[in-house]
Amino acid sequence: MSDSSINRLIDVYINYLVVEKGLSAKTVESYSRDLARYAAHLEKSGMAHFEDADADAILRHLIQLREAGISARSRARHLVSIRGFYRFLIQEQHIGHDPTRQIDFPKTGLHLPDSLSVAEIDQLLRIPDTHIPTGARNAAMMELMYAAGLRVSELIDLKAHDVNIEACFVRTTGKGAKERVVPIGERAKVTVEYYLNVMRPVLLSGRTSPFLFIARAGQPMTRQGFWKIIQKYAKTAGIQKKITPHSLRHSFASHLVEGGADLRSVQIMLGHSDITTTQIYTHVARDRLKKVHDAFHPRG
Repeated sequence: MSDSSINRLIDVYINYLVVEKGLSAKTVESYSRDLARYAAHLEKSGMAHFEDADADAILRHLIQLREAGISARSRARHLVSIRGFYRFLIQEQHIGHDPTRQIDFPKTGLHLPDSLSVAEIDQLLRIPDTHIPTGARNAAMMELMYAAGLRVSELIDLKAHDVNIEACFVRTTGKGAKERVVPIGERAKVTVEYYLNVMRPVLLSGRTSPFLFIARAGQPMTRQGFWKIIQKYAKTAGIQKKITPHSLRHSFASHLVEGGADLRSVQIMLGHSDITTTQIYTHVARDRLKKVHDAFHPRG
């Protein structure tokens, strides 16, 4: 395998992911590691160029990963890395066809055990006492996370100016420093507005802070702090599921898909760089629809 072929093209692609796509260092590292393993497979198979590989070569690679004890979820990620690379090669006119188009993703058995039902979300969001500053803050955090499907890191990094109350949207910066704008509903608008205008100044006690959600001494809320809040409220609400702050993001996406939202819109709102990541929610919706069918259809 010469540097003028496979290795060189991988280097070009990785540079593209960093410079053009702005992906995070962790994501780029995963792509690089997956492609290096795939390139080693091609070299071992006697292939010096990517155009030499067909769908069978890729399938053999995935089978070898399975035999090596690699999980279905990790194999699916490998395929995402390889597929993205081939699309780049076509875009740059290095090759003329994409052999990954013929390959389905490994059945990962992915599910969302910590996704809440609509009723459970209602139970959870009724718990905070909004008559006290911390309760109003906690209610605003949960309402906003569920309304916009934010990651925990995005939620606690929000600045006060990132929420446009009048236009009902929140602006956030996600993975790979990608900015996105997500709409929020009336409930989240009212809850956040009350916290921002009435209770946040009480928490600040004359201090100043750019962060929207304030903990002690004007410091921003931490992931651990919010995790404890969610755990306490879930227990109070009588929710038996093991949930985390991320459960609100999962629930946001699941409920949108179940309600008929198209996957591309959900992908944009979640900030997923690849729609294959979003497709997990279609599996969840199908599983729940099957349970409904089995329970209520006369021949279910």
